Amino acid sequence: MALIQANFFSQALGMERQIDVILPQASNGIGQGGSEGLTDIPVLYLLHGASDDHTIWQRRTSIERYAVAKGLAVILPSTDLGFYTDMKYGYDYFRYIGEELPDIVHEFFPALSVKREKTFVAGLSMGGFGAFKLAFAYPERFSYAASLSGFIDPATDLSAMDTSTPDHPRPEGMFDWVFGSADAVKETVNDLPWMLEEHLKKKTVLPRLFIACGTEDFLYATNRRFKDRFDGRVDLTYIEEPGIHEWGFWDRNIQRVLSWLPLDERRAR
Repeated sequence: MALIQANFFSQALGMERQIDVILPQASNGIGQGGSEGLTDIPVLYLLHGASDDHTIWQRRTSIERYAVAKGLAVILPSTDLGFYTDMKYGYDYFRYIGEELPDIVHEFFPALSVKREKTFVAGLSMGGFGAFKLAFAYPERFSYAASLSGFIDPATDLSAMDTSTPDHPRPEGMFDWVFGSADAVKETVNDLPWMLEEHLKKKTVLPRLFIACGTEDFLYATNRRFKDRFDGRVDLTYIEEPGIHEWGFWDRNIQRVLSWLPLDERRAR
């Protein structure tokens, strides 16, 4: 695998951006087989959480090693603390990552597939929200979407965050800058359960969904509520196990996500 750092100008944001790209190659190092057919390469957009950036998945997991066995390219972008959202007071991160970035990726890396069946998205925490948001906003682009410990029902959860508690303090102003208010989230692209209900009414061809959350995670109730609402109505794989909001859990479960994706192990040899 190759690790490539790309710096470029974003029109949507009006500033320089950076992504890291894990890219299959025909020959690899010791213990890593090469990949066949270096065209039409399946691609995973892998999103970071609120306290992190585009480098974090490489620093906290072995995502490159996991991807090599699948012949999978991994795109690692950053939206800072923008929640993959066109912020109320800030930057248009959703327009950047949903509209501009895929075009940039395919301009720079034409060997990557543009086929829906080979394009996937996943993320943790804030990135789980971003992954499902992209999947629901662009179901014609993504065939699989995974959320690990995701903040996947902000309309409900922000309504419950009117006051801070010692256990779960609200970061000063962050959600106000991003969303404006809990009411402003309702029945918009940021209201993921509402978006999914709308697609079900329209009988949209939806991505397959994957959720994993630890039973001791502070977002467990959110994820369980989402599962109970949509299980049996959409193609949903749901995993819960003992765990908190931490990298050991996400490292284990990103491997499960890669096993769940429709990838051919024989691409690695």
